[in-house]
Amino acid sequence: MLNRLLVIIGVLTIVGCKAKKLVSVQKQSDSVAAVKPLMISKDKLVAIRAQQLNFTTFSGKAKAQLTINNSSNNVSLNIRISKGQKIWVSVTAIAGIEVARALITPDSILAVNKLQGLYVRKPFSYIYRYASDKLDYSSVEALLVGNAIPQLLNENLQMKTDTANINLNGALDELVYNMMLGTNMKVKETDLSNQALAQSMQVNNAQPMPVLDKTIPSQIDINSVEGIKKIKISLHYNRVDLDKPLEYPFSIPDGYEPAK
Repeated sequence: MLNRLLVIIGVLTIVGCKAKKLVSVQKQSDSVAAVKPLMISKDKLVAIRAQQLNFTTFSGKAKAQLTINNSSNNVSLNIRISKGQKIWVSVTAIAGIEVARALITPDSILAVNKLQGLYVRKPFSYIYRYASDKLDYSSVEALLVGNAIPQLLNENLQMKTDTANINLNGALDELVYNMMLGTNMKVKETDLSNQALAQSMQVNNAQPMPVLDKTIPSQIDINSVEGIKKIKISLHYNRVDLDKPLEYPFSIPDGYEPAK
């Protein structure tokens, strides 16, 4: 149970990758094979950044299905974000009992397992065991709200376009990536790969959901592979609020022991 709960929390923070999705990336490139790739212009980069969801606080309730290799579990997630400062996650089992809680900041990762009285306290850099160190806390925020990962939007991108999509390709040292955007410049798919570390991740955003005068994907599917371990989380938001006052209660109760 502890491993399952912590993996749920870990999936929300792991943004590393291997070359498992190169076939998918190639298929996308084939659809615009006749178009010569161009370096992205500064104006285009500014326009894409302007279309990403901007918020001060984010609150979302979601149903989630987590699959680790061939084992699946269904939970509910309550996610709260104070942009640039903290991500708070509460994990509830089907019976309506809160079984885990996490608080992620740019410096640390804290989690408690309420069923077994255990806790995890790690520096944020702990995720670099599983992820590229080119990505950071802002990358996690972006994934949870369906935005483009900020570090991937840079002036070294190659761009191809067709009538339906904008395809962006780039690399940050060993991290190779492809992003597919719709004509509205919202991210539809992100593929990340690190062949040297045998890691990969694919993120699919779908089913746009109106929130005030903005939209976010209500369905976010994250597939991660590290060696022989496969993790998939399907996140379906049924409610989202923006820019409302939020609380982020978190503490490690007396008597809880560190997880091993």
